[in-house]
Amino acid sequence: MRRRPFGRIGFSASVVGFGAWAIGASWGEVSEADAMAALHASVDAGTNFFDTADVYGDGRSERLIARLRRERPEADLFVATKAGRRLDPHVADGYNAANLQAFIKRSRENLEMDTLDLVQLHCPPTDVYYRPELFEAMDEMVDRGLIHNYGVSVERVEEALKAIEYPNVASVQIVFNAFRLRPAERFLAEAAKRDVAVIARVPLASGLLTGKMSADSVFGSDDHRNFNREGQAFDVGETFAGVPFEVGLQAVEELRAWVPDGEPMAAFALRWVLTFEQVSTVIPGAKNAAQAAANAAAGGGEPLSDEAMAAVRDVYERLIRPHVHQRW
Repeated sequence: MRRRPFGRIGFSASVVGFGAWAIGASWGEVSEADAMAALHASVDAGTNFFDTADVYGDGRSERLIARLRRERPEADLFVATKAGRRLDPHVADGYNAANLQAFIKRSRENLEMDTLDLVQLHCPPTDVYYRPELFEAMDEMVDRGLIHNYGVSVERVEEALKAIEYPNVASVQIVFNAFRLRPAERFLAEAAKRDVAVIARVPLASGLLTGKMSADSVFGSDDHRNFNREGQAFDVGETFAGVPFEVGLQAVEELRAWVPDGEPMAAFALRWVLTFEQVSTVIPGAKNAAQAAANAAAGGGEPLSDEAMAAVRDVYERLIRPHVHQRW
């Protein structure tokens, strides 16, 4: 597993991290045994970056990672969590020092950590990025020893660009995959200039880019790929990267010809993300040990060829761009 500097904080992240949404909730049933097996398999493969949130299974995901830390004390694990989506209603005014301190206190208890490695504002309303007093409150929480670092998880490129104007924003998490190319136009370069870590999420477009789905695929009622197809529960860009399912299937079929013989399409898709050196880590999810090991294996792969990168761009321009490019 290769590693890259995680921005300016002095930590080197495994290029393939572990996205812990799937073991928390909203991706169908995942037993605790399978979840722990996936976490351990990731550590065994060299993964040291784990991304979670306080709302994934109402804290379940955080508590599973706390158990992993207890069971693997020899591993130097970095845990990034998120705060803000517990707000109801989820409005900009809810992002204040008092609420965030309460959320962070709960995450510290769930994760069994006195000081959290990284707390990310969890896809807040756009107005939040224009409130410097909130970022000053996060600075104060660093000073008090509640958190070591803070960053943001964003929906839109514009939000990411605004966030990194604040000097102590250490990281930005953003949807970036072969179906979501806009971050590469400007944001990645700007983040690199400011030495801000980039966490690429939804790298497999909710499973579309595994190449294992078809028009007959069925998703359970507790799976966001069923209940959020039109953005009924949260931003539709989190589900299939905002690409209509049928369009995504067509694009996958065109990309399949560029996947080397014997390589899973998921590995091809992860290598596409990692071809961009400004990406610090990519965080695919896994619901079992086999998926976790397969994801991690991509962390030792080579960048894609110029020809393959051009093929992805061509498919994006023809099929995907009209649905997503200016929206996010």
